[in-house]
Amino acid sequence: MEHRSPADPHLDRVVEHRSPADPHLDRVVEHRSPADPHLDRVVEHRSPGDPHLDRAVEQWLSWDRNVLTRSQVEVFLSDRKWEELRSRLCSRMSFGTAGLRGPMGAGFNRVNDLTVIQTTQGLYSYLLRCCSDVSSRGVVVGFDTRGQQESGCSSSRLARLVAAVLLSRGVPVHLFSAFVPTPYVPFAVKKLGAAAGVMITASHNPKEDNGYKVYWCNGAQICSPHDKEIVRSIEEELQPWSASCWAEEEVQVNPLRTDPLPHINLCYMEELQSLCFHRDLNRASPLKFVHSSFHGVGHVFVQKAFEAFGFVPPLAVPEQKDPDPEFPSLRCPNPEEGASVLELSLLLAERENAHIVLATDPDADRLAAAERCDGGGWKVFSGNELAALLGWWMFLHWKEAHPDPADLQKLFMLSTTVSSKILQALARIEGFHFEETLPGFKWIGNRIHELSKAGNSVIFAFEESIGFLCGGSIPDKDGVSAAVVVAEMATFLHNKSLSLNQQLLNIYHTYGPHLSQTSYVICDDPPTVSRIFHRLRNFHGEDSYPQHCGGVRVANVRDVTTGYDSSRADRTSVLPVTRSGHMITFTLQNGVVATLRTSGTEPKIKYYTEYCAAPGTSQAAALQEELDRITAALLDDFLEPEKNNLIRRCV
Repeated sequence: MEHRSPADPHLDRVVEHRSPADPHLDRVVEHRSPADPHLDRVVEHRSPGDPHLDRAVEQWLSWDRNVLTRSQVEVFLSDRKWEELRSRLCSRMSFGTAGLRGPMGAGFNRVNDLTVIQTTQGLYSYLLRCCSDVSSRGVVVGFDTRGQQESGCSSSRLARLVAAVLLSRGVPVHLFSAFVPTPYVPFAVKKLGAAAGVMITASHNPKEDNGYKVYWCNGAQICSPHDKEIVRSIEEELQPWSASCWAEEEVQVNPLRTDPLPHINLCYMEELQSLCFHRDLNRASPLKFVHSSFHGVGHVFVQKAFEAFGFVPPLAVPEQKDPDPEFPSLRCPNPEEGASVLELSLLLAERENAHIVLATDPDADRLAAAERCDGGGWKVFSGNELAALLGWWMFLHWKEAHPDPADLQKLFMLSTTVSSKILQALARIEGFHFEETLPGFKWIGNRIHELSKAGNSVIFAFEESIGFLCGGSIPDKDGVSAAVVVAEMATFLHNKSLSLNQQLLNIYHTYGPHLSQTSYVICDDPPTVSRIFHRLRNFHGEDSYPQHCGGVRVANVRDVTTGYDSSRADRTSVLPVTRSGHMITFTLQNGVVATLRTSGTEPKIKYYTEYCAAPGTSQAAALQEELDRITAALLDDFLEPEKNNLIRRCV
């Protein structure tokens, strides 16, 4: 068979590819260099008898202009690594709890130049249907500091490709000129009145990963039906529209591209000061703070936030201050892992006699905190414990500014359903409103938008995975603002001879102890995950859930994957049905609430348990012992780690 180059007849040539398995499958695959039509070339591709894979390979090599990711596919072809090619090319990423997220590298289910271009084309097409003035409002684009040398997929490059696609359709792009915290993107969307926002980040995921997070015009992360419709639009726009979509080097000089960083920095720091209640105390604070940005974006922004509150900037952990996509000093870049990843921060705090350690994750939307204990050592707060303190703090100052009890009718706090019920306890006693959402801040952000439209005010929201929202400027979690609010709260309490941990115990005394545990097991095998949850839904025969956990009767079961809730007369869950993952909650007769759910961003099954006791309960040790026992039973009896080859969390 002959393949003639219309671009250069002198390059006409014939390459024969014979399938040793089936001579009738002999064929030639021609691949034209999209970067240079005079460099037509042929890559040898022996079909393993899988036409779906053959088509996917042909599409990839026809569309991809990144020489590094093209080379990865060519090497897999040369080495006949069919399963590797199938895993990379025969499926696509889908929107989870935090947008698109996955490993960087070649493939339609990886994060790379081509999939970012495809995603942006789909986003544009959907925006065009929903937002008639997208061409005047524009789109905000931000990025973190991630990158992978072998694929050339740095966050900054991918962000410029997002911009290139949008600019090729005449859409103004507010592209940040440098890396920013993730919450800067939703803040900018609202402040600039943009049609949408895109943040290139994988947050706290391993270094191999990157992601594509989409914000709607209300500043909240997209949820259904936008996510499904964007995916549908992506699938209709897979082939890059033109060479302009790849022209990331031309973005900087395009007149439709603006840099929002100076303006947004100024506005963010100004609005942040609405959360500052004790500037004079802050200026004279005797406390010393340590901050780690986990090799990410947070250092300069946390420093500026502290200055905005009147503080001396915190001591920076030198090994982790500067951005580094390799995260060289961390076994994993997730401050949620606790003391094991805060080692360098705690060592610096010991050397400098600091009182409080703060750590933001690489994109600065989450916050971990630890406090020096009087008897030595450190108390590392869980997300639920920090939320109890922050919720109390925000309500304390709201109440001082709103003495009229009638104002409580418009006041709300929110949390995800797998988080502590401590805000519910505060609301019950103090008289404000509390609501739960599905896991993921996208649900919180969109609920905030709905409540705000009705004239309500949400002053605090959180998810147990150290994600906090203080105030109403941003409908997303924000580690920068949370860090400086914790610093002010610690200073205020120190002035009253109280520590953060002592105040936490005071909160539990007033509103009832809320002891919780959160952890996970790792499972890279989706069929195993499905088998585990199928067993739980058919525990004593078809359509029957476990009746006991650790010897304690299960009073109620809620399964948001199927929409079932045994506690309600109609047996229907109030929370929206979500079939993209599994989540089952068991409420036990002794008051323990236990939830099992699959992660939307990582190959994990997470489990959450909480013992909610009445105000004045003082038997904390006994409650903790009972919670530990129930948690162990939940893990061993419901998940069966050994039988299912699950990897337990390494603490």
